[in-house]
Amino acid sequence: MWIVAIAWIYVVVLMAATEPTVVAGIMTFAFYCALPLSILFYITGAKRRRQRGRTQQSRHQVRPRRESPADDMDDGGGDGD
Repeated sequence: MWIVAIAWIYVVVLMAATEPTVVAGIMTFAFYCALPLSILFYITGAKRRRQRGRTQQSRHQVRPRRESPADDMDDGGGDGD
């Protein structure tokens, strides 16, 4: 998929370079390249984001819960002062 995206960027850059004004070139690049590719990558990345979320959720559930952060502190013994 990366090779197709790179080829499309190349084509759109050449299209934008032939526009009569700089503003038209920027708009051509934005609306023919940046916007469609960002939508495409967002849609195709949904499966990876879902798997990453499930992995993080399962890691969170497996981890034992602590009662409080103070339980992890070791003051070296003594009477607590």
